[in-house]
Amino acid sequence: MIGDALRGLGATDDCVDDVLVAASEACTNVIRHSRAPGDYRVAARVDASVCELEIADRGRGPRPAPADRGVLSESGRGIRIMRALVDDLDIDHVPDRGTVVHMRKRLTWRDGALVHRPDDRLMTSAG
Repeated sequence: MIGDALRGLGATDDCVDDVLVAASEACTNVIRHSRAPGDYRVAARVDASVCELEIADRGRGPRPAPADRGVLSESGRGIRIMRALVDDLDIDHVPDRGTVVHMRKRLTWRDGALVHRPDDRLMTSAG
């Protein structure tokens, strides 16, 4: 749904792909590491300049990382991937209450997009 909404508003394909891969990594981490049964929540907010995502679970938090995973290990890459794809990433964990991943991605728009970042000249002349 997030990808369809961003595409419909006119975000560039590269930007949409970054948001979707980062969101997928966060959701995969919930499924693999939350250590709690049940649902998780994905919320998104889009404005003319950013997409904000919040992925929340009610799990017990991540397990301690093993000392040496090795370069080719499948585990442990998700957070690095998310950091590479979004502009801001914060992970908040409260023991016995859950973990919330907050992501922000500055959006880029195709020509003719429904949403555009206002031009600076328009902002100063509107005052």
